[in-house]
Amino acid sequence: MKKITRRSFLAVCGAAAAAAALTACGGSASSAAASSVASTASSAAASTASGSLSGNVATGGSTSMKNVIAALTEGFAEVEPGVTVSYDPTGSGAGITGATDKTLDIGLSSRGLKDEEKNDVDGTVIALDGIAIIVNKASKVEDLTVDKLKQMFTGEITNWADVGGDDGEIVLIGREAGSGTRDGFESIVDVKDSCKYAQELTATGAVISAVEANPLAIGYASLSAVGDTVKMVTVGGVECSEETVKDGSYEVQRPFVFVTNKSVTLSEQAQAFFDFATSTDAADLIRTAGAVPVNE
Repeated sequence: MKKITRRSFLAVCGAAAAAAALTACGGSASSAAASSVASTASSAAASTASGSLSGNVATGGSTSMKNVIAALTEGFAEVEPGVTVSYDPTGSGAGITGATDKTLDIGLSSRGLKDEEKNDVDGTVIALDGIAIIVNKASKVEDLTVDKLKQMFTGEITNWADVGGDDGEIVLIGREAGSGTRDGFESIVDVKDSCKYAQELTATGAVISAVEANPLAIGYASLSAVGDTVKMVTVGGVECSEETVKDGSYEVQRPFVFVTNKSVTLSEQAQAFFDFATSTDAADLIRTAGAVPVNE
C-alpha cells in the first residue's frame, strides 16, 4: 500500500473538517457532506496519491459507525482511488455474523466481541465511542446517575418528576435486539434484557428522531451521531465528550471494532483499508467523524 503523503492527508482532513462544520449547522452527517470531502480533497491529492490497487472491500454492520466509515472511506480513496469500500448498515450482530460466515471482508461492531464469538473472528478496536444519554430539548433534566438510569430503564422509576423533571410518564426509546449500541448501553448500565422500552428502533437516527419528537422521551445514541436536535444529559456530572471518553471518566462508552475472520487472509485491497483505518494517519478523520481515535 502506498502511504498517504502529509500534503494529501492534510488536504483530506481540511476538507473533512469543513464538511463537519457545515454538518454541525444542520444536524447529523450526510452523504452530501461526504461528497464535499471527496470533491474538495481530490484535486489537492491527485498529484500525490497514485495507488495501484483495485477491487471492492465489503464492510457492514454497526449503524453507529456510519460517520466513521464514511470518513475513512473518503480518506482511503485519496490513497487507493481504484478501490471501492462498500458499507451495509445492518447492525453489529449482522456485522459479526458477516465476518464469521465470510460474506463480509470486515464486519463492523460497536461492542466488544463475546467469548464465544472469538473462536471464529478477531476484533480490532479502531476508535472509542461515548453512548450519549439523550432527552428532548424541552426537558428540565440535566444530569442522571448510572443508578438512576438503571431504575428508569427497568421501570422502577416511571415519572420524570422523580428525577428532577416535570410530571409525566417516562417514555423509554431503545434499539432493537442485536444492536451494538443497545448491548453496550444495557451492559454498562446493568439492565441487560430487562428494559421496558416503549419503542425499539432499528437505527441510531430513528432513536434520535423519536426523542426529538416526544418531550417525555429518553434514549441513547452514539456521540458521533448526536446533533443539536436533542439534549445530552451528563452522567454522574460528567458530560459525554471526546476528552471524557478517552480519559475514562464518562462511564457509558464502548469500542468501535473491525471484525475479521481468523481463517481467511484479507485480500490485498481489504488489508490496505484495514491498515489505513488503524494507522495514525486516520486519527484526524476518525475525530472529525465524532469518535475518539485510539491510534495517534
